[in-house]
Amino acid sequence: MQHSINILVVSVIIMITRAAAWSPGFGHARHRGPTARLMAEQEDEGDVAEVGSKHSGYNVLGTDLSCCCSNVGGSGIGTGFYRNGFCATGEQDMGRHTVCISATDEFLTFSKSVGNDLSTPMPEYNFPGLNEGDIWCLCAQRWAQAYNAGKAPKLFLQSTHEKTLDYIPLEVLRKFAIDADEANAVMNKLNLQRNELNDLISKEASDDGDSFQ
Repeated sequence: MQHSINILVVSVIIMITRAAAWSPGFGHARHRGPTARLMAEQEDEGDVAEVGSKHSGYNVLGTDLSCCCSNVGGSGIGTGFYRNGFCATGEQDMGRHTVCISATDEFLTFSKSVGNDLSTPMPEYNFPGLNEGDIWCLCAQRWAQAYNAGKAPKLFLQSTHEKTLDYIPLEVLRKFAIDADEANAVMNKLNLQRNELNDLISKEASDDGDSFQ
């Protein structure tokens, strides 16, 4: 009994700690800055993924990062800083390509107007150029910029890296989520696991108290 409880406690604590950014019982999104405007700053490199590693990090829900797109617009090119299909990040990724978006013509036009042309292919950077409907790992700062201008594209929460939360609150991201139903199911599951953990801890404490009577 004690061994099984310990295993469950460790596994659930890891998951709900990762999910602390969104969970109602564990505070708010880990964005920086005192205002409601989205901030774009440099950050620490402690928990980013290694290049070529099987594990690509965690998403903004606190679970394993899902693939964003491994074949952008049929080009055979994967998205992400590492072009492996994941919005993973690391020390070399100064721009934080962490937000998995679905591009729109409106967003692409806006992006080009502010000096970030995502429509024109650049073979030298293994960049195919984007069209409406293409899935891409956008820089967190660029998504924040588009949001502030009212031009932000929709996104996939399960494929958006947790580092995004250093720039953008989860409450904002959820409003643009294409995979909202799936994300809500993940959140509900994590909340259920947290409640089960609390029940187990309470029961264990009660049993320990009875054993000393």
